[in-house]
Amino acid sequence: MKRLWYGYVTAPLLGALWAVTVAVLVAVVMSFSTGDAFRPSASLALIWGAAAGYALLRWRAQPWVRAAGVALMTALVMLGIGPVLAGAEVSVVSRLLAGVALGLALIPPLRRIIGDLPQGDLDRHEFEHAVIRFLTGFGYVFFTAIVLIPFYVMVMTSLKSQQALLANPLDFSLDLSRGLDLFRSYIELFRDFNFGRYLLVSVFVSVMTVAITLLFSVPGAYAVARLRFKGRAMMSRSILLIYMVPMIVLALPIYIGFSMAGLRNSIWGILMIYPVTTVPVALYMLQGYFRGLPAEVEEAGLMDGLNRLQVIWKITLPLSLPALASVGLYVFMIAWNEFLLAFMLLDDPSKFTLTRGVAMLNSSEIPRQHLMAGAVIATVPIMVLFLGLERFMTRGLTAGSVKG
Repeated sequence: MKRLWYGYVTAPLLGALWAVTVAVLVAVVMSFSTGDAFRPSASLALIWGAAAGYALLRWRAQPWVRAAGVALMTALVMLGIGPVLAGAEVSVVSRLLAGVALGLALIPPLRRIIGDLPQGDLDRHEFEHAVIRFLTGFGYVFFTAIVLIPFYVMVMTSLKSQQALLANPLDFSLDLSRGLDLFRSYIELFRDFNFGRYLLVSVFVSVMTVAITLLFSVPGAYAVARLRFKGRAMMSRSILLIYMVPMIVLALPIYIGFSMAGLRNSIWGILMIYPVTTVPVALYMLQGYFRGLPAEVEEAGLMDGLNRLQVIWKITLPLSLPALASVGLYVFMIAWNEFLLAFMLLDDPSKFTLTRGVAMLNSSEIPRQHLMAGAVIATVPIMVLFLGLERFMTRGLTAGSVKG
């Protein structure tokens, strides 16, 4: 096979691209965490990254290469000629931290990206393997950054004082000298803005939505999966058709209908409309799981004298607990995060859900840190619940994917 790519070209190229990625990341993280002015230099990152790629390819067998690379990157940042540049007012300690962070984020990962890349000619497999390692690392950095950085900004803003935000809106560092006053925004939300009630309303609405959804979707999904009746195939295929119509299109008819029926500005009205949006997806998820359960187990129950409802209650539901848990968690998250219907149908602050209460804070008369604190209150509980039960949700969603 003719070899077209060379290690001494590929390694510096990947090093240059990785250096740009890392320089942007370190500059953003240091600026947000310290409040100092850091910025990436694309040209310097390309130069020093290419040099690092060449050095790691040329002397990768030497144990001192990575330590020397980290030390060199730290020195370059301190001297102001590295991939990350600091403002004149930035302290020596912050420069040192930025340099160490840059070196650790650049040299060891780049060594793994280069791997066992030959110094001479490369074949297609070796070249593509190195590129895939780079793209994998870039994907981890990119998607982690776009998730964590906004969340970090939200949390840090909620812990700032009004004076600090006015002095420097882009300073997201934490002033630990304030002590418990850091949580002043949260205390004021529960004390002055009735967020404790909003939290209870959201919990009540979400739990009831889960209960109502499962009450209707379990027998419906079982019927589609097990029973034989006219129109069964069409019903099975059309369950999710409601999601082809955007909710914003249905907003006006729902508003008019609820106003005429006297259900607007009512928690019970919300409990009537939320399951309408969650039952279809619950039906779709559960019918796939029910189809995956062995029919012989239910037939044995029927032969033992159980009727169909007893079979569902005593056999099917116990076997379906993982699926029911995952569907319940998914429906709970939908109800907890729903905003459009709550914003459209609720006007009385005593009946606001949490998302509706957070929207109320989006006003020029309310400090920005209160809005961010409300967003944290709305986000953290559902995030903790999801992360704590994520493995059960994954198990439930995939349990019925293979029949038998």
